Amino acid sequence: MEASIPNLRHLRVFLAVTELKSITRASDSIFLSQPAITQAIAKLESSLGTLLFERHSDGMYPTASGEIWQKRVSRAINHIQTATQDIVKDNKDTAPKNLVALISTTQLRALVAVSEAQNFSIASRNLAVSQSSVHRAARDLERLLGVTLFEKNSLGTSATKAAQTLAKATKLAFSELRQGIHEINALQFKDVSTITIGSMPLARMTILPKSILRFNERHPDVNIKVTEGPYSDLLHHLRQGDIDIILGALRYPSPADDVIQEELWSPPLSIIARKDHPLLQHQQIDAQQLAQYSWVVPTEGTPTRQAFEDIFADAKIPLPARLVESSSQILIRELLLESDRLTLMSAHQVEREINIELLSVIPFPLEHTRRPIGLCVRKSWLPTLTQSHFLSLLREISEQVR
Repeated sequence: MEASIPNLRHLRVFLAVTELKSITRASDSIFLSQPAITQAIAKLESSLGTLLFERHSDGMYPTASGEIWQKRVSRAINHIQTATQDIVKDNKDTAPKNLVALISTTQLRALVAVSEAQNFSIASRNLAVSQSSVHRAARDLERLLGVTLFEKNSLGTSATKAAQTLAKATKLAFSELRQGIHEINALQFKDVSTITIGSMPLARMTILPKSILRFNERHPDVNIKVTEGPYSDLLHHLRQGDIDIILGALRYPSPADDVIQEELWSPPLSIIARKDHPLLQHQQIDAQQLAQYSWVVPTEGTPTRQAFEDIFADAKIPLPARLVESSSQILIRELLLESDRLTLMSAHQVEREINIELLSVIPFPLEHTRRPIGLCVRKSWLPTLTQSHFLSLLREISEQVR
């Protein structure tokens, strides 16, 4: 079940009490009555299913759950604070001084929904609220920030740069809060969190299934969500907080300044064909012979496609004709099995088919095509203990594969 995001104002109350160790002092600091603060803390503790404070004669101190929650809430608020400061920097003299204190979770949820759907009607359905409520929340946020967030165009509603900035920060903030909720649940031995992985083809066929199976032996109630798609889409969702980890071929230079990469292993590419392919009758094969056959290749702009084109460019001969472009493992396998077509990929991706003698590796030197496979995560990401354990398993299994 999706973790519910608490009221942003309640989170500010929680931070004030944590910092000042007193409801009375917090009341004076944030100009909110003591009963209102007490009620806000009680609602947070009820929604999280745990006590956040221990009450002592000399003040209120966070419990173990409270310390976890303080860390995550502080990081979440910082995401939103940084984004709002960037948005109002040109009109900071007229913007409210304590802007984050005036923004509500409802407004931020509406902002994200409309930014993603590019349509108020679709956003309202996704949020399961009335369209007028979404309109009101979005427009109230516009007035508060003093900037335009959404503009109408021929296709619907487009998010301005300011909206995109705050929507991204909001999603990262909500991700922090969900991680905090998961950490608190784990502390109470009821970890039912979800790890979301964006996976490229090679990783899906090698280290990922082995890692998932071993991980679930120890964490049977933790869900694993694997997202597939083009690298550019996975990177976008990683940076937005929708994905925790991208697993696959690394890009150099680094694709963005807010992500970091970690190499796990570097397998070479191989030319793959059906087991009785005519080329297997030759002990030595050159690029001219390879050019006589049709190929299944990935789309342009991918590292493997570049390696394919380099084979023939280095030999100064034209590329083979009659190419089929696809990244579908199933389609590639069927095309190879039913024809003399060739493909270029890591032998690890078809290890099972090679072992049962459906497919074979064509002997052609490609040691120079070794490419780094590894992890890509957000630079600011702070994994939970559960996520850290999964990362450790990925590293351990990669070492075994290597």
